[in-house]
Amino acid sequence: MHPELFSIGDFTVHTYGFMIMIGATLGYFYMSITVKRDLGITSDKIQNLAILIILAAFVGGKVFFYFEDPGYYFGTPSNMFKGFRTGFVFYGSLLFAIPTVIWYFRKQKWPVWPMLDRIAITGCIIHMFGRMGCFFAGCCHGLPTESFLGVTYTDPASQAEPLNVALHPTQLYEVTWIAIVLVVLIMMKRHKRFDGQLFFVYIILYSIGRGVIEIFRGDVRRGFIIDGILSHSQLISLVVITVAVISMLILRKKKSAN
Repeated sequence: MHPELFSIGDFTVHTYGFMIMIGATLGYFYMSITVKRDLGITSDKIQNLAILIILAAFVGGKVFFYFEDPGYYFGTPSNMFKGFRTGFVFYGSLLFAIPTVIWYFRKQKWPVWPMLDRIAITGCIIHMFGRMGCFFAGCCHGLPTESFLGVTYTDPASQAEPLNVALHPTQLYEVTWIAIVLVVLIMMKRHKRFDGQLFFVYIILYSIGRGVIEIFRGDVRRGFIIDGILSHSQLISLVVITVAVISMLILRKKKSAN
């Protein structure tokens, strides 16, 4: 596709980073507007929250990415800095960001579960644009396909492999699934039974979709627990779904008892 949006001299704007910036901006405005309206939280506090999320997501995404091939990265530490601006695992970002935001919510004495419900919708917005960035960059691509849905990458700067072969646009599959999850969350928002429900629904639905989409992924460097059968991300999806379902049932029971 178009991994580089444009260049001015030696300065290049990469489409992946540009899409992330759009998603983060929209997510920030959604969060700022809703928490100020509903909870009276000022925008400067949300700015601090946004910075923490970005840092946690960056570190978590990189850590999980390095563990996909620990021998390559930890055996030769200099490899960690190759393509440093790319190469992230969403689950790593998510699993690092969640405890970070919970800590910040408690520090600010904000209601944790209502805030996590808003984080769920914000996360969908940012993630959709992030996966669009992946589509343009060619990362997170699918297997070769003869389907009419196939997308062929020809730009040498693209991360897709192989070039000039139709591949499943797994990035767009995920964009579509996240958009569906976002619509579900928005529809549930006014009718949720307890605070925290949207957050757990987001986690569960996303993980289900991610586990299925992994079947069509072709970037083998993400690694497998069982070669060709169960990828790292699918295992994480199963664990996350299990923990989220149990946690949601416990939370719902506690809310019903009060």
